[in-house]
Amino acid sequence: MKYSGWPDTGELVVGKIDEIEDFGVFVDLEEYEDKRGLVHVSEVASGWIKNVRDHVSEGQTVVCKVLDVDTSSQQIDLSLKDVNEHQRSDKIQDWKNEQKADKWMTLAFGEDMSDDLYGRVANELLSEFGSIYDGFEQAAIHGPEALTATDLDDEEVESLVATARENVSVPYVTVTGYVDLQSSASDGVDAIKEALQAAEGNGEIPDEVELDVTYVGAPEYRIRVKAPNYKTAEAQLEESAARAESAISEAGGTADFHRSRRTDEE
Repeated sequence: MKYSGWPDTGELVVGKIDEIEDFGVFVDLEEYEDKRGLVHVSEVASGWIKNVRDHVSEGQTVVCKVLDVDTSSQQIDLSLKDVNEHQRSDKIQDWKNEQKADKWMTLAFGEDMSDDLYGRVANELLSEFGSIYDGFEQAAIHGPEALTATDLDDEEVESLVATARENVSVPYVTVTGYVDLQSSASDGVDAIKEALQAAEGNGEIPDEVELDVTYVGAPEYRIRVKAPNYKTAEAQLEESAARAESAISEAGGTADFHRSRRTDEE
């Protein structure tokens, strides 16, 4: 995806150097349709420059700061020297993330996706999250709830969430579920304690996973799982609930796993 229109003054942009002259460097902007900017020789690097080619090369991907935009003359003035290494690294990563998100859009809606559909969905994600990538990331973490504030229909939300959960890697994902544990036996309290211990994994939870079970309100207990990705978190949550159900069933009690809280708010 490339933006239409013009970049803003002060914005950091990713470009590819396609022509080098003694007076400066021409840069094709990777994020904007049919836009090209000029880095004057004085903006290539700090200090005196003997040869521009000592600092840049044709085909090089660079991050520039937009100094000025003159739409009437179709001119964009850029600077390389005003971008520090931290800014360059962050901008390149953001650009790569958006390239990934562009591919995910194709996975979600197909190769024959119309430009209108792409633009409408992309604009909804940009408006709500600031970037398409962040929209996919939030969909992977929070599911359909992350997209409730958008104007996307149910089918579009479902496609986005399914694609996000298949492709997005996030640092850590937290998922929550609830299990109701009940036993009318004389040793019912002990049976519930054993079921809770089973839910917690009896010390056999993978090192990269955090799992805790807390009391919410009789007979409801919250299971919260933190894991490196959604699939692992969901699997651990379901396994935890299954262990609790198996343990309480063996003692003659019952268990009911559900994703939404049923007791009154604490």
